[in-house]
Amino acid sequence: MTYKTILAVVGVDHSVEHLRAAAQVCASANAHLCLLIVKLAAAPPIGDFAAAISIDWLNERQRDVDKLESCVARATDVLAKEGISFSVETKYAEAAWADDEIGERARYADLTLVGDGLMLDPELLSRTVDGALFSSAHPVLIIPKGKPARLDPKTVVLAWNSTLEAARAAREALDMLIGAEIVYVTMVDPRSAYGRNGEEPGADIAGHLARHGVSVTVERLPSGGRRVDDVINRFASDVAADLIVMGAYGHSRMRERVFGGVTRSMLESASVPVLMAH
Repeated sequence: MTYKTILAVVGVDHSVEHLRAAAQVCASANAHLCLLIVKLAAAPPIGDFAAAISIDWLNERQRDVDKLESCVARATDVLAKEGISFSVETKYAEAAWADDEIGERARYADLTLVGDGLMLDPELLSRTVDGALFSSAHPVLIIPKGKPARLDPKTVVLAWNSTLEAARAAREALDMLIGAEIVYVTMVDPRSAYGRNGEEPGADIAGHLARHGVSVTVERLPSGGRRVDDVINRFASDVAADLIVMGAYGHSRMRERVFGGVTRSMLESASVPVLMAH
């Protein structure tokens, strides 16, 4: 997949560093940056005092809108100095519909960036990731704090578990895999199974990638009782990976939120940038 339009979602409290990090990603692919500044709307007052405080609520919403507009000028000033093609948009979204609205906008981009600026707003982070993954049909690039991301990685870890989500992620990242010096297909505690991993876990996907010209090696990693995300992160650090590629939400969103899961854990603790697809 060639990335020519990249959507970066930030909150109103983003910093100059967050914008520059997004610009650097776009520069590495000569892509257009569409910056979307989002503010989740203040919840409407309810109950017996709703009428009495409605004026305060309306004033709060107006302040939010004003802040969004001021963010546009500041962001434009920063990005104009980065030497990339860019545009700046805003979205004042009701919390209940924010994921749908962000996902709809993400349909017109090849990739959605989620940087550490969103970590300051867990609700907006969740809405952005869910919206982009489930409503755009395009992948998400998670950029951990202090970890520069590029779209021309040299060392890539493909977290493989033979699921539809993992296959989609590999397909979305194929151009990057082809351009990488080495791609590690990693499997945690794989078991041979007909119709899933095959008799030799990892061999099928490795052969598929090799026929595309990918320099690939298969690593079957024992968990030793550790969590899957911890095993993947540790391996990525050991091989100095530039990028992890993985499927997202192999279980339902509700199950991941209630019981946890690899997707949620990687959002919180990724050691290097992660490309996710659903």
